[in-house]
Amino acid sequence: MKESWSAFDTFEPHFRPLVVIELAKDTKEETKEWLTQRIEDKKKNGGAQLLVKPLAKEDGGKIDGNENIYLVGASYLRLLLGAETVGLVKECNDNSMRTFTYSSRKTFKDFAEDNHNFLTMSECQYIIKHELENLRAKDEKMIPGYPQAKLYPGKSIVRRLLTNGILIQFFPLHDKEELKKLRHIWYSRVKISFQPLDEIRCYFGETIALYFGFLEYFTFALVPMALIGIPYYVFAWEDYDKYVMFASFNLLWSTVILEVWKRCCARMTYRWGTLLMKRQFEEPRPGFHGVLGINPVTGKEEPVYSSIKRQLRIYLVSLPFVCLCLYLSLYVMMIYFDMEQLALDYHEENETSFSNLMLFVPSIIYAVVIEIMNRIYRYAAEFLTSWENHRLESSHQNHLILKVLVFNFLNCFASLFYIAFVLFDMKLLRQSLATLLITSQILNQFAEALFPYWLQKRHNKKIKKRMCASKMDSDLSLFEQINMEKEMGTYLGTFDDYLELFLQFGYVSLFSCVYPLAAVFAVLNNITETYSDALKMCKIFKRPFSEPTANIGVWQLAFETMSVISVVTNCALIGMSSQVNAIFPESKTDLILIVVLVEQIKLAAESLKDETHEGKKRI
Repeated sequence: MKESWSAFDTFEPHFRPLVVIELAKDTKEETKEWLTQRIEDKKKNGGAQLLVKPLAKEDGGKIDGNENIYLVGASYLRLLLGAETVGLVKECNDNSMRTFTYSSRKTFKDFAEDNHNFLTMSECQYIIKHELENLRAKDEKMIPGYPQAKLYPGKSIVRRLLTNGILIQFFPLHDKEELKKLRHIWYSRVKISFQPLDEIRCYFGETIALYFGFLEYFTFALVPMALIGIPYYVFAWEDYDKYVMFASFNLLWSTVILEVWKRCCARMTYRWGTLLMKRQFEEPRPGFHGVLGINPVTGKEEPVYSSIKRQLRIYLVSLPFVCLCLYLSLYVMMIYFDMEQLALDYHEENETSFSNLMLFVPSIIYAVVIEIMNRIYRYAAEFLTSWENHRLESSHQNHLILKVLVFNFLNCFASLFYIAFVLFDMKLLRQSLATLLITSQILNQFAEALFPYWLQKRHNKKIKKRMCASKMDSDLSLFEQINMEKEMGTYLGTFDDYLELFLQFGYVSLFSCVYPLAAVFAVLNNITETYSDALKMCKIFKRPFSEPTANIGVWQLAFETMSVISVVTNCALIGMSSQVNAIFPESKTDLILIVVLVEQIKLAAESLKDETHEGKKRI
């Protein structure tokens, strides 16, 4: 039975800061007092029943520039009650996994009244985030001191503060000692080993741990392709038509690895307790706006926006814009082929080492242009998706991912399809694939890790100089830590990381049969990617809030779609090969029918696997 909150005193004599709140510099005093009061108030009075204190010296004095920074924590009892509220799943003494309840707390493994490590720090911070985001207005009509910031009963106070610019940010603090231990076992020493996924999950949460788990799994899955690809490349370097066996292996590989990943993912998330977690009711996203009305499902008063208006925005503005961008991408592709022809003509006229190098210049330029176009389009897609005004964050993310994936797929792979199935030039296909793959990997490593790391190091030096100028001693290291972390970049999620792996999967599964070293370069890139991503999580970005998740979400569908496309592509390449054509020298019709039959059998097998998997889940 769920305990009543009024039965508990959640006061904690020892304050442990877990979350930092930063308000705008010109925030009014009455707003600060009202907000802190609402955070500290008991649940029965509509508060969050958390602990909050301003950032100050031990003697109580304020530090210039830090008057609007507050630290939020909670008592151990409060966190246990919060764990029940959010539905955390923990392991019981009988090794089963069950939703945690405070009344049955002693039946859970490793629980003790004085064991404050029963909940990981990331779980504690997730609970505080949940309570802050669910801090709701009662009878207030506006935020005190800001008449334009309207409130209504049930409105999330934190979301209103964010949209009105009163609340700059709130983020979880790093634990310096735990972070030091994690860095030591994760990336401080270069070694070939499994990643500490359980430790990553405890510190950063399941979403981040699942990404690194998928990155590790995908890297190991690429190893067979790489081992086969090296001798295949060495012994058939100039024979571009001997790719049938490799393409056949590609057909099986691209499907099997995704099916095995589903099992690995389910095993991990069951152990972590998120596979069985009940999905929380999704609140409107902070950027959602509309006319105040009644939600027909919940009966609550909240902004309402016409779905017809949203559909008109999608089909009359967003869709034509995406189509225009796709046309622009194809136009740039044709310019690239003109450059290729100019480079080839120049080489045929001169035939020097320099002219030989010039053959690679168009592909390199095109690869750089592709990366630039992808990044510019990403900003446009984010703006359009926000403008469409989706009510839920999941809907917003799905529409954004769809826009980005469609453009990135065409932008990155259209030239390869054109070379393979229009020009029928396997030599140029190999050259283009190699150049696009390697150039994109180098640019991504620089843009995602090396450049941000250099900027962050420069900024940290400035912060330390400012601290020294303020005559802050070593006892005030918390101030230095908070000042450094609040200026760090915000980690925007795993979107870009999964997108990079998605495109890499496309390069390998679609056309690596004509360039078998693609898997080798992908493995090398992913090994460095593991270290660079670990570095940026620990050194470059603020600590993200933990987000419980049971799988990699819509990205699983994206990878499976790419797998289906790779089946069709590899079957077509097999049908075009001279080896297969030699078997059917007279009748092209028989060849086409056999290729289509193989393709359909493969797609049917995939569909049957998916249906079996869904059936098991329902059972």
